[in-house]
Amino acid sequence: MLVPNRLKFRKVRKGRNEGVATSNNFISHGEFGLQSLGNERITSRQIEAARQAMTRYTKRGGQIWIKIFPHTPVTKKPQDVKMGGGKGSPEYFAAKVQAGTVLFEMGGVPEDQAREAMRLAAHKLPVKTRFIVREGK
Repeated sequence: MLVPNRLKFRKVRKGRNEGVATSNNFISHGEFGLQSLGNERITSRQIEAARQAMTRYTKRGGQIWIKIFPHTPVTKKPQDVKMGGGKGSPEYFAAKVQAGTVLFEMGGVPEDQAREAMRLAAHKLPVKTRFIVREGK
C-alpha cells in the first residue's frame, strides 16, 4: 500500500474538499484515463485494490500510471471510548480528490480492454468516475 515516507505532522485536520481540480486534470502519460466526477477521500487500500483489478484484467499488459497519492493521515478513536481525551491516532492514509482529477492512466492496450479494466477499477473506488481518451497525439 502507498504511504508517505515521512510527515511534518503526524495528525492533520479534516479541512474542506470542494471545487474542481485545477491541476492533474488531463492525461499526461498514457492514452486512456479514469477521471473523478466528485470530491472524496480515497484510501491507500482503495487505490491498491483498483490497481490490482486493472493489472489482473490486462494480464500485466500495457502500462498503468497512478496519478494520486495518499498524503493525508486519517485518525480514528478506539471503539467504546468516552468523549474527550484528545484526538485519536492515525489509522490510514487518504488522497483528497477533487472533481476532474485524473486518478489512473493506461497505455499500450486497445481501447476496449482499457475501458473494461477502468470499469473494474471504478467499482473499487468511492467516487463516481468516467473513462476519458487522450486528445490528438
